[in-house]
Amino acid sequence: MNSTRRNFLKKSAALAGTILATSALEPFKAIIFAAGEPEDPTKPWYGIGIDIEKCIGCGMCAKSCKLENNVPKEPFFFRSWVEQYTIKNDGKITVVSPNGGIDGFNQTVPADEIFKTFFVPKMCNHCAKSPCTQVCPVGATFESPEGIALVDETYCIGCRYCIQACPYGCRYLHPVKKVVDKCTLCYHRITKGLNPACVEVCPTHARIYGDLNDKEGELVKFLKEHNCQVLKPNLNTGSKLYYNDLSMEVR
Repeated sequence: MNSTRRNFLKKSAALAGTILATSALEPFKAIIFAAGEPEDPTKPWYGIGIDIEKCIGCGMCAKSCKLENNVPKEPFFFRSWVEQYTIKNDGKITVVSPNGGIDGFNQTVPADEIFKTFFVPKMCNHCAKSPCTQVCPVGATFESPEGIALVDETYCIGCRYCIQACPYGCRYLHPVKKVVDKCTLCYHRITKGLNPACVEVCPTHARIYGDLNDKEGELVKFLKEHNCQVLKPNLNTGSKLYYNDLSMEVR
């Protein structure tokens, strides 16, 4: 009995050591696994990272997105936008996004009342297990081989089910086409080897786009070197939009 107990303890210690070593070597793996496994690990599987510490709220990303993708100019249609979070000394939180942040921000809270303020860019999370894809009755919403959530306008019937299902509020009904529109990660650009427009114009390099299967790529290095999280992880959507320095107040 004593011999069996000793063997059990040795094996348990060895297993614990292996787990700790693996965690220390590859701490970012849990983040990537949260997005699900790619169908083919030898091919590109795209995601995007956002460094909140670097975002200055200039709105260039939102403006370039509208111009690049012919998004309606009205202030309530966006593929990408920026929110400003202001946490007051009394714990109250205000969140504003005037015209998606395109025109910049004017802080209305007196400086002596502010505990912390920061900017958070928002866009489609390109989920690997997207609720929007699951509820579409005609298959208009689908995932490309590269892991990009797309909408086929020729199939979309404008039922808005996907708009209601998206937990991140990233879809809208095009006022003219009457079909659903959303961020495509500038699919027409990345398939040509170009960066998404929002990444291209960011003056502080707060957005990092790349292939999650490329272990030496910029995005994977960003995940390794920063404390990254996804929005609403409890929903298990397999989000591939990663934030560094994500405060608990962000929703």
